Amino acid sequence: MCVSKLVSSSTILLLVAILFSSCSSWTMIQSIPSGAKVYLDSEYAGTTPYLMEDMKISWSSTRVELKEEGYENFTTTITKDEEVNVGAIIGGLFVWVPFLWVMDYKPTHTYELEELE
Repeated sequence: MCVSKLVSSSTILLLVAILFSSCSSWTMIQSIPSGAKVYLDSEYAGTTPYLMEDMKISWSSTRVELKEEGYENFTTTITKDEEVNVGAIIGGLFVWVPFLWVMDYKPTHTYELEELE
């Protein structure tokens, strides 16, 4: 009886770990040259290289702006649909909610800034 409770507790902990790890996503935003200011959805976030982390659901978008003195401002949008999140699929087999996080970002986004003329 103690062994079955231990197995049940371990299974529940594993499922919870998969559920919560599957919700979080990240991507490294890099620029050439490095040190550019990073703005996410118009809010200052840091400088490149910058590790962007979020818990947005799949197919959500984030507006990324890079600003560096002497270079043209660069703006792009990254969407959370670039790679499949296997952990979310496994978690979704047990609990429906993780299917909201089945897509992920590419590990790295590198952008080359153009010098001002």
